[in-house]
Amino acid sequence: MGKNEKLIERFKMLPKDFTFEEAVALFGYFGYIKHNKGASSGSRIRFKNEKTGAFINLHRPHPGSIMQEWMMKEIYTHLKDNGLI
Repeated sequence: MGKNEKLIERFKMLPKDFTFEEAVALFGYFGYIKHNKGASSGSRIRFKNEKTGAFINLHRPHPGSIMQEWMMKEIYTHLKDNGLI
């Protein structure tokens, strides 16, 4: 099992210590590109799949980098609805 497959399996367990950096890597594996919405976007980040046009908006966690439970569920639902997991 490769690095990306391990990351996907880890994500599917919805761990409490999943980081924003891991989420960025996960989206990258599925073909999503990170877009800031401009100078006034603050912690809001849009991930868009250029091939399918699907996108998801997230808030970068702060002050740490651990993803909150509601964010993890939102990502899980998005990836499942788009047939990626």
